[in-house]
Amino acid sequence: MPEDESFDLPGCLARVRQSDQAAARELVDHLYPMVVRIVRSHLPRRVLEEDLTQEIFMKMFTRIEQFQGSVPFSHWVSRIAVTTCIDHLRAQKRRPEFRWADLSEQEADVLDAVLTNDNEVTPDDALAAQELVGKLLAQLKPDDQLVIRLLDLEQKTIADISELTGWNGSLVKVRAFRARRKLRKLFETLEKKERS
Repeated sequence: MPEDESFDLPGCLARVRQSDQAAARELVDHLYPMVVRIVRSHLPRRVLEEDLTQEIFMKMFTRIEQFQGSVPFSHWVSRIAVTTCIDHLRAQKRRPEFRWADLSEQEADVLDAVLTNDNEVTPDDALAAQELVGKLLAQLKPDDQLVIRLLDLEQKTIADISELTGWNGSLVKVRAFRARRKLRKLFETLEKKERS
């Protein structure tokens, strides 16, 4: 997120560090669009968007003395947001198995169309396919989910992902490769169950 030129971030941060409540509200208002966008793209199941957003801001304020200014403030807050989402994903218990019966009728139809190489995809089918991908992704470990979402669904670059997560570029590539392989295996397992 590029820094807003009209917003006096250094001045606002100085006032926040002096316990200025108005400055704290201004800072939250300034960062809210970026934080809620991160939360929405990584929202764990059964966690409310506003609860997670509030938790991120609480962490930001409790750690604000740790901000050294070596990276833009928005990047520092982005990392807190991504880490908080990963922590929530890790806390969730993964279901042991994803079955054909877990799919809605429309998702089952879409998967069937994919398996039979039916190339006609309606907008409704595209939405069902997106939901299916979400269900398959939910079966992966949090770090694997994150790298697939950022790289493949949000089209972020390796450098962007490194900046958001703190992982080096090689680690991002290795995690993406392994996560895609696991996702393909989940899909193939589901496909075999349908054919048998």
